Amino acid sequence: MRSPTAALLAALILTVPSAVACAPGSGSPTGGPPPTPAPRQAERSASLLRQTPAERARTIASLRQVDDLPLYEMTYHGGYDIEAPLTDEELGRGEDGWACSLFHRGAEFGRNFDWDPNPAMVVRADPPDGHASLSVVDVSYLLGGTGPADLKDAADRRRLGHAVLSPFDGMNDQGLAVGLAQTPDAELPARTPGRARVSSVRIMRLVLDRAATVEEALTLMRRYDVDFTGGPQVHYLLADRSGRSAVVEYGQGRMHVIDDRVLTNITMAGTDRRARLADTRYRTLTEGVGTRADALGLLRRVAQPHTRWSVVYDLKAGTARIVTGQRWSRVHTFAIAAAASPVSSPG
Repeated sequence: MRSPTAALLAALILTVPSAVACAPGSGSPTGGPPPTPAPRQAERSASLLRQTPAERARTIASLRQVDDLPLYEMTYHGGYDIEAPLTDEELGRGEDGWACSLFHRGAEFGRNFDWDPNPAMVVRADPPDGHASLSVVDVSYLLGGTGPADLKDAADRRRLGHAVLSPFDGMNDQGLAVGLAQTPDAELPARTPGRARVSSVRIMRLVLDRAATVEEALTLMRRYDVDFTGGPQVHYLLADRSGRSAVVEYGQGRMHVIDDRVLTNITMAGTDRRARLADTRYRTLTEGVGTRADALGLLRRVAQPHTRWSVVYDLKAGTARIVTGQRWSRVHTFAIAAAASPVSSPG
């Protein structure tokens, strides 16, 4: 697969000054103060992220490296505007996508993120007008390439500070989880006049901040047009601590809600169970969620050579167990409520 460009995951590109939001190979600052951003772009950044100087300092101070994937950790302090209009940058995404495997079982929500060898970050957020959450982000597009960040470099710290806006999977303190996976392209709904348009990752931040149950999440998602301009098209698995789960997929000109608890990269809408079970990863997880097998063990069964992280969210305890780079003997445990440090233990 090709590496994602800086524009691919554009839900937070509009928050990064133009001197920082560099596509891989376009050149990014590696030392000293970055060039002054263009006023228009700086205004976009200021209008989207709502932080006081003290909140920015606390966010930067929380950044640290957890392991050598590398996996980073950050607690975001402050607010943000997740309904700001999409920019040209957001609509200029590439055509790459994500291959993933997700499942829901009881209070467990598991997912493999299968992609290029990029850095990742665990992000805690507790916005003043929303629910607290824990999420995982591929931060390669923030860094202008696939290399690790230099946490001593001010430019890299500023880039990573914006990761709060683009969760790839996550869970909030109400016990609601959401994750995405690439799906084959299909006919999308027409735009609804007057309805806010958001990107495929920004809708997940909306869900984590504003919904407490699957039903609330579905109601919220129906209020927005999700924009996949330029690709990739994705679908979503939602789950809550009551045991409810659902797949949301866009195709045939409308938003579909499918009653299922497993998601891979196959089209779900209009596909019967026999056709879904023909997909090896889907079949393995469907059989596994009916057993008492360890959730990380299930993810290991469907891991691919390019699985970057595997995470199991406990929707009742508010914790997450994370394995990076298929190093199954090393498990990091994080909680929505920030602790002094993550707990790492043998798997």
